[in-house]
Amino acid sequence: MNDVFIFAHLGFRHIIDLNGSDHMLFILALVIRYLGSDWKKILILVTAFTIGHSITLALSTLNWIYFPMPLIELLIPLTILLTGISNFMVKDFSFSSKYHIIYYLALFFGLIHGLGFSNYLKSLLGKEESILLPLFSFNIGLELGQLLIVGCILVFSFIFINYLKINRKSYIRIGSIITIALSMIMIIDRIKPFLNK
Repeated sequence: MNDVFIFAHLGFRHIIDLNGSDHMLFILALVIRYLGSDWKKILILVTAFTIGHSITLALSTLNWIYFPMPLIELLIPLTILLTGISNFMVKDFSFSSKYHIIYYLALFFGLIHGLGFSNYLKSLLGKEESILLPLFSFNIGLELGQLLIVGCILVFSFIFINYLKINRKSYIRIGSIITIALSMIMIIDRIKPFLNK
């Protein structure tokens, strides 16, 4: 039972670690268009991302699939960039489409982020005989960290829109510009190994 808490804690720490801010930026780009009143849509969104990253986290950790880490490290900021750009397509805030494209993006991009998570988990496992319990526990920690990040984003959105009276569309665009700019810095930094070949 102690291993459950250890790996859950490691998963939680990994996703909220400022050194791994790419995952936090992605969640920011994904959730910034919503408010707390959109909780059902946020639940679908987070579930789609969770399903995506859980699949590749498991498959990669079990060594059933393999992708070169430099490629995954480059693709992760690309997911942030594309999600940030998609926020500029928000026309109104009804989000009435039952199966909005953002849900599919969250699922697909979750697959990429899961490969990034697996690299860290593999480095922790070492010579572990059974990886199923650590894998499950680590994933629980990731989810708890993800929920904390989503909660913080929603609190900031509430403060900026309801108390500081910032126009919601402007708020989304400013947040998206920040995520786009930071993702482009990451992309430039991570593309260097490919250019030096």
